[in-house]
Amino acid sequence: MLFLSVILFAVAALGGLVLGILGFRQRDLPMWLSLIHGVVAAGGLITLILGVVQGNAGLLPILSLILFLIAALGGFVLFSYHLRQKPHPKGLIVIHALAAAIAFILLLIGIL
Repeated sequence: MLFLSVILFAVAALGGLVLGILGFRQRDLPMWLSLIHGVVAAGGLITLILGVVQGNAGLLPILSLILFLIAALGGFVLFSYHLRQKPHPKGLIVIHALAAAIAFILLLIGIL
């Protein structure tokens, strides 16, 4: 499960990188990319939760899960800005991206 989480989060990160770049330039963000990013990241989160609950995860995947949950909350807020067609707060974009990136690195280290 944890390996599948890494794959899903890596795919979500690619979409998130494009969204982040576009968000900083205040261009129209493609709704389809936002939705795919969120769905794939949610899949990664679900598989990570399942991997942790199964009891075969160490401390780093658990810390990763906590950070990914924080990133997910930030993602929901960013998506609300997207739905309202308002400019995305740059600080929140950075916090969302940093939380997800650190969580991803912890997860990678934790499964190696």
